[in-house]
Amino acid sequence: MSQYRLARLKGQFKEEVSDILRNMKDPRIGFVSITSLEVSGDHRHVKAFVSILGSDEEQQATMKALENATGFIRSEMGRRIQLRHTPEFIFRLDDSIEHGAHINKLLKDIERKEK
Repeated sequence: MSQYRLARLKGQFKEEVSDILRNMKDPRIGFVSITSLEVSGDHRHVKAFVSILGSDEEQQATMKALENATGFIRSEMGRRIQLRHTPEFIFRLDDSIEHGAHINKLLKDIERKEK
């Protein structure tokens, strides 16, 4: 598959899954944004990295709700996007924003100590 088609497919997956998550009624699902997607070579598996606003408990509850909703998300994707095989979604917490903020704080602390 060409890089262009793969990028277009990723964009379509990201848009549709974001829309599905936005419209879900599960109260455990907080503010979730998809930061990136990894699509397997055969397009049967999609690893979605998500960023979740909230405390650790809220993040864990949201991740559990996402795991429980994978069947629903897959069936909705199959209904919305016409593919030979509807992919399975695997959600992973993306903590790169928090990690970057922690590194930034450490650098500022070092800078203050040097002054």
